[in-house]
Amino acid sequence: MRAAVVTAPESPPVCADFPDPEPPPGLEALHLVGAGVHNVVRGVAAGRHYRSTNVYPLVPGIDAVARTGDGRLVYTGFAQAPWGTMAERMATPFALDLPAGADPLAIAAGINPGTSGWVALADRREEVGALDTVLVLGATGVSGSMAVQSAFALGAERVVAAGRDPEALDRLRSLGATTVSLADATPEALAAALRTAFAGTPPTLVLDYLWGWVAVAAFAALGGTGMHDDNTPGVAYVQVGSLAGDHAALPAALLRSRRFRVTGSGIGAVTKEQMLAVIPAVMLHLADGRLHAPYTAYPLSRVGDAWAHRGRTRAVVVPD
Repeated sequence: MRAAVVTAPESPPVCADFPDPEPPPGLEALHLVGAGVHNVVRGVAAGRHYRSTNVYPLVPGIDAVARTGDGRLVYTGFAQAPWGTMAERMATPFALDLPAGADPLAIAAGINPGTSGWVALADRREEVGALDTVLVLGATGVSGSMAVQSAFALGAERVVAAGRDPEALDRLRSLGATTVSLADATPEALAAALRTAFAGTPPTLVLDYLWGWVAVAAFAALGGTGMHDDNTPGVAYVQVGSLAGDHAALPAALLRSRRFRVTGSGIGAVTKEQMLAVIPAVMLHLADGRLHAPYTAYPLSRVGDAWAHRGRTRAVVVPD
């Protein structure tokens, strides 16, 4: 079959022949409709991600929309390495039917970035009963923007969205978010801007797609002084991505001054069962327009261009 093939770490994929995968017992091979080029896909293929096997050659791709032998459109993923989903055929352990009328390429583009925020938001709402103020760091990327949309869809009273892209910040303001620009900000200036945006009511949930110096600034903004009401739910800080750096110093005083919990969101921190459980809801919201996942489609023969794609849309690889 024809597939995107990565032959070495940090090398972009090329369209080439690759052996067909063997479907799990009782399941059929699925045919590619669209596979998203997510940040995690690039990281795994390059050997920079904790899920990397560092076995080459490999077919990249962690999820896709595919077509079954009887013509149904399904969302699928978790192919067994060295096979991924950017290939004409794939063998995967599950297949979820798409909602009627859903744009299959929007599903391919949006499920991975959409679930990254949705899982944490839904868990926090279940834990404390409601979402009040949510802070999204890295809100102008595809994942962060969908997290802002998801927070409102799940009933957040207020969302503070921090990011670099001014046009994306304008769009988030139109949704009702309070926005903070990261462009040219220092950690000290960002901490002050976040405190102003909180308006005296710190968030009880933080979704951090950036980490690094941005997280350090957020920790400073979240640090408390004085006594706090024992009935407040505290702050749940969820680390999702690390585009601003792999390390961030967590002040001891922050952990003592308020109830503060740091967790991660990703395979390992979140089980496959948890992710699969929320995907139908994310698909429905993508289908009815409450979540928006802009995409740019590239044929499999141009997978190198898809790999290099950056900007406000998610690249999706489709058959030639």
